[in-house]
Amino acid sequence: MDSYCLLGNPVDHSKSPWIHARFAELTGQDLHYGKRLVPLDGFATAVAAFRAEGGKGCNVTVPFKFEAARLATRLSARAELAGACNTLRFDGSEVFADNTDGIGLVSDIQNNAGVALKGLDVLLLGAGGAAAGVLGPLIEARPRRIVVANRTQGKAEVLVSRHDALAQAHGVRLEAPEQHAVQGTYEVVINGTATSMQGAQAPVSPAVLAHKALAVDMMYGPAAQGFMAWALEHGATPRDGLGMLVEQAAESFLVWRGVRPPSARVLAELRATLG
Repeated sequence: MDSYCLLGNPVDHSKSPWIHARFAELTGQDLHYGKRLVPLDGFATAVAAFRAEGGKGCNVTVPFKFEAARLATRLSARAELAGACNTLRFDGSEVFADNTDGIGLVSDIQNNAGVALKGLDVLLLGAGGAAAGVLGPLIEARPRRIVVANRTQGKAEVLVSRHDALAQAHGVRLEAPEQHAVQGTYEVVINGTATSMQGAQAPVSPAVLAHKALAVDMMYGPAAQGFMAWALEHGATPRDGLGMLVEQAAESFLVWRGVRPPSARVLAELRATLG
């Protein structure tokens, strides 16, 4: 039986093993998917150990997405652009890295939440591994404008600069203002900051929310509640990251197995299971 796992810190809360077990059941794939808590200074060692045990691939979560990309011998175009990855596949001596976070987020927003991104104004909060992974696919969805706002403006500027050519090719305005100086309103606001994990609400004024804006937190469960409560309080439609989790997992499953699982069905089942 082929083995896969999630590597991260923390991982106890993760629903990924349940999701991939269900994907395997529905597609007739024979595999096992687990999760491993990795010491903050032990990611490379953990990957090497899993490979030595015969592991075929892994998902990577915080805080190792940038380090995972550096371990790869070959990167997909989207992982190379992001400089971060959440999916590793082991092909003999080769370590192939991909980033499925962005396509997972875009799929959830457009297919599950029913919000077409083309022509909209989007505010992306954060410039770490989560934001780096989603910016490229967000650009490819052709919104009118994407503003990247981060506590450290320089980090946002670096991220925007790396994506500038892609944005120009798709006719998307890309900006990186100081976080406290964000202006205008946005139909879609995406939280990729650590504020969720800290139980906080949002690092920007509610004035950024357009009428009936969609406000998405990339986290799910208790970690997303602060941001979602903030969005609901100010008239936006809150959405957690559970759909993104399932959709990015489906893309990882495709990378590993060459089969696309029924993500919408699994998302509905997961939400029902969680109540």
